[in-house]
Amino acid sequence: MDMTLERLAEFGEAWRKKDLDRLMEFMTDDCVFRASVGVEPGTTFRGRDEVRRGFELMLAYDAGFESQGGDAFITGDRGASQWSYSRTDEDGRLHQVHGCDFFTFVGDRIRVKDAYRRVHGDIGDAPTG
Repeated sequence: MDMTLERLAEFGEAWRKKDLDRLMEFMTDDCVFRASVGVEPGTTFRGRDEVRRGFELMLAYDAGFESQGGDAFITGDRGASQWSYSRTDEDGRLHQVHGCDFFTFVGDRIRVKDAYRRVHGDIGDAPTG
């Protein structure tokens, strides 16, 4: 079987529910997770145990935000999906994070989840020179 949009949506739903066991059902034995934050930039997790730990860390990092899915597509053994997180702080200010994941599939399972996110900052404060 090949990955389908319906199955990829199930993965997204498991992510929104923070269901680590279900998330790992989608991953291959040689899976890789490239997180959207970390020291590389991002942090890369390899293998089922590390990827599970990476998922757990990432879900904790985004705790307090409400997750929303977005558009997705699959072409052959590759795919992508958009997502966003939002929360309102004590002062009523809305905070949003937008991102996307690029995937590599083996059959109907995910081998690589490579995540990217947009972050807040003043583009006018870019260094010059």
